[in-house]
Amino acid sequence: QVQLVESGGGSVQAGGSLRLSCVASGLIFSINDMGWYRQVPGKEREMVGEITRGGRTNYGDSVNGRFTISRDSAKNSVSLQIHSLKLEDTAVYYCAADVLLTTGVPLKRYWGQGTQVTVTS
Repeated sequence: QVQLVESGGGSVQAGGSLRLSCVASGLIFSINDMGWYRQVPGKEREMVGEITRGGRTNYGDSVNGRFTISRDSAKNSVSLQIHSLKLEDTAVYYCAADVLLTTGVPLKRYWGQGTQVTVTS
């Protein structure tokens, strides 16, 4: 019903920058909150940034001002700009969106497949 596809992951040296993008498609009537999360093996998924339909943002405590989330509601997309990458930013990054379907299915959170970000020294 809804597909979220992330792009932009890869390997980058510590101190570098990266931009992740995510596009949602399918039977979308509207999207409320969108966000980015990350997960490393053996740990819980961690919120790194969320953005409301109105553009209000919220960041995880570990971000420390290095991450910027933005969205283009016309394109059903959300991006995450990461600066000053650290080794501990290595994780699988997931896109999420709270979607109301055209079929009337109540608001539900959908997830992307994830994109690997590896920070090297």
